[in-house]
Amino acid sequence: MWITRPETPDDRAAIHAVTAAAFPTADEADLVDALRADPNAWIGGLSIVATEGDAVVGHALLTRCQVGGHPALALAPCSVRPDRQRQGVGDAMIRFALAAARDLGENLVVVLGHAEYYPRFGFTPASGFGVRAPFDVPDEALMALSLDPARPTPTGVIAYPAAFGV
Repeated sequence: MWITRPETPDDRAAIHAVTAAAFPTADEADLVDALRADPNAWIGGLSIVATEGDAVVGHALLTRCQVGGHPALALAPCSVRPDRQRQGVGDAMIRFALAAARDLGENLVVVLGHAEYYPRFGFTPASGFGVRAPFDVPDEALMALSLDPARPTPTGVIAYPAAFGV
C-alpha cells in the first residue's frame, strides 16, 4: 500500500520523474516545476504525493487560480507512475488534496479532465457554477467542486497561473 502526504523538498526530483513517466511528454512535469516557482500559484500543503516505502509513485497538485477575479483552485496535473495506475493511487491523492484544501478554508476547485473520472469526487460540469474556461472546451470536460456548499462560489472565466500558458 501507499501513504499520501504533502510533498517535501526531497520529493521534487521524484515528482518530476513520476509526472514525466505518466504523460507522453515532459510538459506536465515541467508545468509542476514552473508552478512550484510561482509564489502566486503555489500553496504549501496542496502538492500531494503517494509513496510506497521511499518511492514516490504518484503526485496530485492544487494551485491557485482565479475565477471571475476571485480565488479558486485548479487541480492539475495528477500523475501516477505507469506501473501503479488503476490501483487507487490517484483516488487517494485527490481525496487527500481536497481534504487539505478544505482544511485551509478553500472552496471552489476546477479541473479539466475525464468526465468519467472526476465525478467520483463530487465534481460536476463547471457551467453549473457559472464557471467558464478561457478557451473552447467540451462542457463535460471542465468540472468544478464546491468544498463547502454553504458558501458562495465565484462565477466567471478561469484565470490560470501563467505557467499553464493560457
